[in-house]
Amino acid sequence: MNDAFYEILKEFYSVEEAEVIVRMPYVSSGLDRISKITKIDKTKLQHILEGLSAKGLVMDIWLRGEYKYMLSPLFVGVFEFTMMRTGDGLNMKKWGNLFNNYMHDGAPFRANFNGGEQTSIARALPHEEAVGDHVEILDYERATSIIEEAEKFSVGNCSCRHKKLHAEGKECFVPLSTCTSFGIGAEYLIRHKMAKEVSKSEMLEIFARSKELGLVFSADNVQKRLMFICHCCGCCCQILNGITTHGLPATLVTSTLIPEIDEEKCIGCKKCSKACHINAIEMIPIKNPSVDAKGKKKKKFKPLVDQSICVGCGVCALDCKTGALKLVKREKNVIHPETTFHRVILQSLDRGTLQNQIFDNPGSMTQTVMRGIVGGFFKLFLVKKALMSDALRSTFLKTMATGVKVQGKGYILEL
Repeated sequence: MNDAFYEILKEFYSVEEAEVIVRMPYVSSGLDRISKITKIDKTKLQHILEGLSAKGLVMDIWLRGEYKYMLSPLFVGVFEFTMMRTGDGLNMKKWGNLFNNYMHDGAPFRANFNGGEQTSIARALPHEEAVGDHVEILDYERATSIIEEAEKFSVGNCSCRHKKLHAEGKECFVPLSTCTSFGIGAEYLIRHKMAKEVSKSEMLEIFARSKELGLVFSADNVQKRLMFICHCCGCCCQILNGITTHGLPATLVTSTLIPEIDEEKCIGCKKCSKACHINAIEMIPIKNPSVDAKGKKKKKFKPLVDQSICVGCGVCALDCKTGALKLVKREKNVIHPETTFHRVILQSLDRGTLQNQIFDNPGSMTQTVMRGIVGGFFKLFLVKKALMSDALRSTFLKTMATGVKVQGKGYILEL
């Protein structure tokens, strides 16, 4: 185990809490089922789970008349919820340093994106103002549509900026309170005082401010019931850092768009290159640039977009005063899972852990054996490639959804 990660575990989990965590089912479950699997009295267990939820180490979501408890992943989860906490007696400086030490050498990025993985927790949401004329995008790629459809909103401290402030003593040019959440995600954060509730009009104002600041929108990588949108800058954001520092573009799934440059309108001002938070635009010197009537060189540089890392956010186009740069449709198909259930299944298949979603009782010897057998099958390259393909992906996800219903866990499909 990574030493820095071990220090995080020691800091946030008591021995009693750790014992519950390692015995809990991997899939979101009600109190009765968790008590049965962990063999812990329900009253005692509920007290422990409530304490873990208040710290962001477990997520408690109200589904079908009861709270369902799920282990918080490290990202988006333990890191974000910890650095979003508010109140007295919180050692943010120590926590910021712990997370900074763990992330510094890129260990969590390599663990999740070093094997050609396609599915990430977040996707780039294009700035609508950057989309070219006559280019159609779906509602799930429009911030205005996402806000309009949601019923609950929250805003809290950006965990990445908060970490940097305490670990490095550097205050970003972006306001700290910029982490926006929606629906059941917002409800969880508000209830545990990790964020404050805001109105729809306030949420629109936050997004307008982020557009003016030229920030990247990193959204929950789902099409329906989206839970969060981060407002990211290149100097603080850990997701963008995965691209720029660790060379792993898959940390943020691209939008369905890509910048296109009108050479006739471009004046080579370099503003697009300076605006890009991941250095995806290089200004190339023009050989023998043309000159005007007075002999002055008209255009000395032209932008070149590195499509292998560009996320299609459109921040570059916001700064283009001549309208030379607009977002157009990518030629390559981009996968954005329909729901959180679909994303978790695809992420698990991608990383060789899908067997844990099917056989989720860590204390069952039978299920342990089955996880080994089924896990070995899913890890076969040709099997994974086939199930992730356009031809079989939809059928595979429908089959998994049917299996969840048969197991009595249909509530998971509501996420």
